[in-house]
Amino acid sequence: MLSVIVETGEAAERLPGLLAALTSAAVDGLVREVLIVGGPADLLDVLREETGAEVAPDLKGAVAAARSGWLLALPASLKLRSDWLSRLGRHLREGGGEALLVGEGGALSGRAYGVLIGKAAAAGLAAPDLKRLRRLLQRRAARLA
Repeated sequence: MLSVIVETGEAAERLPGLLAALTSAAVDGLVREVLIVGGPADLLDVLREETGAEVAPDLKGAVAAARSGWLLALPASLKLRSDWLSRLGRHLREGGGEALLVGEGGALSGRAYGVLIGKAAAAGLAAPDLKRLRRLLQRRAARLA
């Protein structure tokens, strides 16, 4: 099971859509919890009430609060591909480790994508942020596209 961390950034308006897309992964038992970093307080209050997601002050706080050994960190701007859940599930079942989850639209350059990383590796960074996690994994992680 995964803890999903969604970094809102400047895409708060896309957050409800991404959370809706994560619902099927929760129903399938792949997602244990969702933590949201950033965003307007009024929107976060509504989303917490409707989805059960928790709010974290920053990525470091979200990593510390996560209850799973694997984290899936996503930008709210990410538009998940229709087959994202099957690709991610297959990757995990086959013993796959760290990965980059490429969003709809193609290659990594200029596209939003998420990071699948172990909690210990993310917690080991002094000041983790999504860009730093992506740079860390850019060359060594599998690409789920």
